[in-house]
Amino acid sequence: MIRIDFNRLLAMIMLLCTGLPAATVSSPDGKIAVTLEIKENLEPYPVGERLYYSVKKDGQAILLDSPFRLDFKDMPSFAKGLTISEQRSSSTDETWSTPFGAQRTIVNSYNEISLVLHETAAPHRAITFTVRAFDDGVAFRYGIPEQKGLTNFSITRESSEFHFPLDPTCWIGHYPSFRGHQETEYNEMNLSQSKPGQIIACPLLAQLPSCWVALTEANLIDWAGVYYTRHSTIPTAVVTLLSPRIDQADVAVISAAPRVSPWRVIMIGDRPGDLIESNIILNLSEPLAIDDPSWITPGISAWDRWWAGSYAPDFDGDMGVNNESMKYYIDFSAEMGWEYQLVDWEWYGPPFDPNEPSGAAGNPAADLTKSIPAIDIPELVRYAGKKGVKILVWLEWENADRQMEVAFPLYEKWGVAGVKVDFMARDDQYVVNFYHRLVKLAAEHHLTVDFHGAYKPTGLRRAYPNLLTREGVLGNEYSKWSDRITPTHDCVLPFTRMLCGPMDYTPGGFRNRTPATFRIVGGDAPGPFVMSTRAHQLAQFVVYESPLQVACDSPYNYRVSPAGTEFLKVVPTVWDDTKVLDGYPGDFIIIARKSGAEWTIGGLTNEESRTLDIALDFLGAGTFTAKIYADPEEAADYPDRLDVSEKVVTARDRLTLTMAGSGGVAIHFIRLQ
Repeated sequence: MIRIDFNRLLAMIMLLCTGLPAATVSSPDGKIAVTLEIKENLEPYPVGERLYYSVKKDGQAILLDSPFRLDFKDMPSFAKGLTISEQRSSSTDETWSTPFGAQRTIVNSYNEISLVLHETAAPHRAITFTVRAFDDGVAFRYGIPEQKGLTNFSITRESSEFHFPLDPTCWIGHYPSFRGHQETEYNEMNLSQSKPGQIIACPLLAQLPSCWVALTEANLIDWAGVYYTRHSTIPTAVVTLLSPRIDQADVAVISAAPRVSPWRVIMIGDRPGDLIESNIILNLSEPLAIDDPSWITPGISAWDRWWAGSYAPDFDGDMGVNNESMKYYIDFSAEMGWEYQLVDWEWYGPPFDPNEPSGAAGNPAADLTKSIPAIDIPELVRYAGKKGVKILVWLEWENADRQMEVAFPLYEKWGVAGVKVDFMARDDQYVVNFYHRLVKLAAEHHLTVDFHGAYKPTGLRRAYPNLLTREGVLGNEYSKWSDRITPTHDCVLPFTRMLCGPMDYTPGGFRNRTPATFRIVGGDAPGPFVMSTRAHQLAQFVVYESPLQVACDSPYNYRVSPAGTEFLKVVPTVWDDTKVLDGYPGDFIIIARKSGAEWTIGGLTNEESRTLDIALDFLGAGTFTAKIYADPEEAADYPDRLDVSEKVVTARDRLTLTMAGSGGVAIHFIRLQ
């Protein structure tokens, strides 16, 4: 006998006829709630019912009703006259391990809701809209199912809007265009001070009365990179922008159904440090795609003369792009116990097209399989290998795009350990795909990757942990020709750019000056100054996450500073746990990271001196020797001086840490029992 539940049948009929007006999903801890609603707001939008999403934390508004719109080329926009025709809910609670990062074991716990949105009028298209609510934020993405009348498509604009409940204090990076190295300052301002049309970088950091929020993206695959701009009529809202294609300037994405977009991420925390501890971007990214990542080696690399110049009184030879100079750096890496030596540009000849004075294009005559007569890569690999050091080589990206299928097998045969790929300066769909092709091919040939001239991370390192680091940061190299690398800037970066993932800031400048005495040094000798103390530069190796740290200065400048180099011999580059003890963007940060049984602290301050009282309860059981590398009293006048001391401590103790203006502190805790 067949029994019919007439109430359920009636509910299904009503759903098909009228659609669902709203849906909600909450984080596992119940503190964050997302509401999705089809309605018609009295705002300057096209007439018709639209999808709006809003977010609350602990009952306080994070985002007010924020609409979604998708514009296609040669097709009507997907925005108005919508209904929710289907709703599905699910939950995930799991843990997974990452070989390299700020934490070894990562909790992935979220509640998810996925809606099917239908147009009530012709052309009756449908898209999916999926939201995941984590304890540390919210993410959503849209999908285009395969359907009649919507197979191949071109997206001209995605308008995902984010409406804040007030005019928040923000830390905003502005770019002059979509083409660039994503190297800029993040300036503190009210959101309303950013002008409509200005391109806002990812992430956008905002301080609300009840919490901190950062907007960015995750799982960027075969799509255009996302940016923001202030809303044209609402000064407390931003809307997404997509990087345009080079071949079709009015199009951002060309694809075919079925497809899903990258995740639009809203990181949420009670403290700014909570955002640093978040793993939401990795949790939203594709899982490990390498069968056995055990060959991948993190560590520290020496960097040839590109930054430090030719000044080397302890080197008897011609400092330049030649084997003798590279062996000088290899010897220093071996002396320090570092894993790598980077052979930078021009080892295979002029990398840029001589007919393009701006240096914007790769040299079509360049050959990545042949080095100049003064450089012998296989010989350098052999020499370095005898000393326990691996070789990295620099590549211009268009040269690599043209030749990597031939060059990478050869590099593996030579024994090269990795590549630094540079000057992409774009994140349009073609270049995003280039990143994926290169990292995948590099993994097949046991090569690590460091992207420079790069866009911000979006979680690709989870699938391919051979992608150790990338630039996309206004880092120490700028001290070579500008005064932009200030202590305030250094204290903003952990709360902005670093939220996206590892950054190759190239720390470790040992020609220290105060902001008042800093000057730009022209020429090669004896290397650039940095606008901070010795302790500040040491602490960057801890504060700035990067499984591959490239130490910027010369062997000579390190060798004449034995107290500082002692710390650089022991500091790890990958961590099992990370705790942000205190901090505020642009002011200071104190961060503790665990590796094995030992902890390391890094602290940075801006131009103001400050004293902090730090509890050591994170240490856990046992007794430790705290080896402290700190600013001495005279650091305000002599920033290259360093005070090194030791103290026996336990988790019950506290440490009073004093950092000079533009200073810092680095502490290595060595377990005694």
